[in-house]
Amino acid sequence: MTELSPPKSFDPAMLDARSGHIVALGIRYVAHGTDWIEMALDYDRRLTSDPATGILASGPIVSLFDTALGLSTVISAGAVAPATLDLRVDYLRPASPGNTVTVRAECYRTTRRVAFVRGTAHDGDPARPIAQATGTFMLIDAPTQ
Repeated sequence: MTELSPPKSFDPAMLDARSGHIVALGIRYVAHGTDWIEMALDYDRRLTSDPATGILASGPIVSLFDTALGLSTVISAGAVAPATLDLRVDYLRPASPGNTVTVRAECYRTTRRVAFVRGTAHDGDPARPIAQATGTFMLIDAPTQ
């Protein structure tokens, strides 16, 4: 059985070279460890679901979770191109208008080709989350030993 090996190091600069929704939404790197990453989405009025309230739409938050959870598998398992198999987001409350949303994502278990991940989003106080997520990712093109 081929085992996945963690990457030698994760370079946040690789995120600057990415395109698509990460750049379009303004998702940015905050910090990371051996099996976790924090990413943030700064408030942008264009991403609101209702201009009258200023509350962020759910789509950008789901994209933030998907990005952070996927990158936690890159960091933890060495996946080159993780593919989302399942992603569940449970909303606890709306994000406060004007606040940055931060997600901390963790890859807590890997098998030969599947990673199990979880994360929490907050808008300034980690003790008051706005949402939590769980998911599974297929580990594609992972390096072998």
